[in-house]
Amino acid sequence: MSKKFWILLSVLVIALGFIWLSNDHNKTAKNTTAGGTITTHITGKPGAKVTLVEYSDFQCSYCKMYFPVVEQVIAKYQDRISFEYRQYPLTTIHRNAFAASRAAEAASKQGKFWEMYRLLFVNQSAWENSGSSQSTFEGYANQLGLNAATFKTDFTSSATNATINASIEEFNKRGLPTATPTFLLNNKKIDPRATVEDFSKLIDEQLKNTPQ
Repeated sequence: MSKKFWILLSVLVIALGFIWLSNDHNKTAKNTTAGGTITTHITGKPGAKVTLVEYSDFQCSYCKMYFPVVEQVIAKYQDRISFEYRQYPLTTIHRNAFAASRAAEAASKQGKFWEMYRLLFVNQSAWENSGSSQSTFEGYANQLGLNAATFKTDFTSSATNATINASIEEFNKRGLPTATPTFLLNNKKIDPRATVEDFSKLIDEQLKNTPQ
């Protein structure tokens, strides 16, 4: 075969190799950036046999309605159960829900998750329809004494987004109805009304039937 043929063949092989390497690199990069670990926001008794988990959206009006009730439930059972908050922002209907989740996660990195959690719910009406919610959340960060530059960096980081998306994905894998708030008591879905009495009835029954 002619020298020209071999030159063309070599060029083709090199080109195909470059395309393969590029595609493989993009796949690896995508898998790396898409991965995230669900952060653990737990209060109450460490290692408790009874756990109450809430999947919630900071912009959800029902979540806000349940918020003071959950606070009372946590106070009542803090030495007997653990309570865990997990992110589930309903982005298709709540324009600032994901940003609020980012604010909570950014505050968490400076040890102030629960403080931000409370500010977001208490002041929901102040930011839910805002076109500049980030500025509002930065104000909350200042109010909590957080490092402003660090908060801004964590608020916009891909790692924070990945963490929230991991929580969303984990919820979706459960096959539960897409609704907030969603409560799980020892990994079983419960549907209490927004009263301390309703929660107490379910929790007391679970405590009774769970070896401590």
